Amino acid sequence: QVQLVESGGGLVQAGGSLRISCVASGITFSTNAMGWYRQAPGKQRELVADINSGGGTNYADSVKGRFIISRDNAKNTVYLQMNTLKPEDTAAYYCNAKEYNNYGILYNYWGQGTQVTVSS
Repeated sequence: QVQLVESGGGLVQAGGSLRISCVASGITFSTNAMGWYRQAPGKQRELVADINSGGGTNYADSVKGRFIISRDNAKNTVYLQMNTLKPEDTAAYYCNAKEYNNYGILYNYWGQGTQVTVSS
């Protein structure tokens, strides 16, 4: 059974920093692409950042230069370091894992989400 458990969300003032974490189990973590998505009230879920098995990263334009995604394969954990936070970063943040089975079919797994609230 795949589980993605996020932690580290909370309330922070604008300009502050926060690091959220996601611990994965039930998947071959080191070979999976991992990502962070977010969803604000009334908006669609959007990609924030992702990282492939080789450590290559991709960021949404809105967070480039402020957020850093990283992974620790020994701990089955992916992190999102969020700096210079803005009120518009307020959202529920979801951990995502992408896994292909032996037939090339993609499975997406999601965590339960962690709330990040940035006050102005």
